[in-house]
Amino acid sequence: MTIAAFTHLACPLDGAPLHCHGTAWRCASGHSFDVASQGYTNLLPVQNKRSLDPGDSKEMVAARRRYLNAGYYQPIAELLSRAVLNQLPPNTTLNCLDAGSGEGYYLRQLAAAAENQGQSLNLLGLDISKWAVLAAAKQDKRPGWVVGSNANLPVLPSTLDRVLCLFGFPVYSEFARVLKPGGQLIQIDAGPDHLRELREIIYPQLKAERPSENIVPAGFCALPGDSVRFSLSISGREPIADLLAMTPHLYRASAEGRARAAALSELSFTVDVRLTRFSRDMADGLSDA
Repeated sequence: MTIAAFTHLACPLDGAPLHCHGTAWRCASGHSFDVASQGYTNLLPVQNKRSLDPGDSKEMVAARRRYLNAGYYQPIAELLSRAVLNQLPPNTTLNCLDAGSGEGYYLRQLAAAAENQGQSLNLLGLDISKWAVLAAAKQDKRPGWVVGSNANLPVLPSTLDRVLCLFGFPVYSEFARVLKPGGQLIQIDAGPDHLRELREIIYPQLKAERPSENIVPAGFCALPGDSVRFSLSISGREPIADLLAMTPHLYRASAEGRARAAALSELSFTVDVRLTRFSRDMADGLSDA
């Protein structure tokens, strides 16, 4: 049983295989990407950035780290670990990417569950926020950590057994390209009642929920999903502020709504998430989609 870094990386400039030479990853064309002293690599070319500092800010990452490390979302981590690890054949090593890994909480929890079950994983965490990847690398050195974009994954084709996309931005064509035929995409997204009580406080009126479309992405077939729903109560202004900071509601709410949330010292709310799974089609020719 081992937890190690996934190493089938691709040059973000020309797609060629990257090989690690000391403290840098290089491709045959001579493009070179340094490994930072903290243990991560920036594979997001400046021309692919939409801003100078894309993704979550340093403050948002710190809020997410405090909240998640307090264990509030442990049942979600357990839901994910079951989906990834259950019914694996013995002596299997899975290559797994967390596409939008944030500060690495769910990948660390997956690694711990794999260790308990005697499973081996080669892990890669990718996020567009350098602050998130930096925080992840500081907390666990074993996975590979890269700054990158889901729109142009720096991963060689057909090399992954699992792609995880948790509360993130899926790019199905890229996920299909990097997954092996038969590999699985596992998504976790908010259900209709997720954080409902908080949303009722910060918004004057909740929007009607859109019906679930259950669309199967091109190149995939649907697998059985799962869900988890539970109630939480948290005390203290800081954890409540941290919860709000790690959601899109921080920026969608009005100043008045944010002020109502900031005044709270106690909050009871519903956690409602849905896990969907898709298998990469086995048909010939799809592995290079």
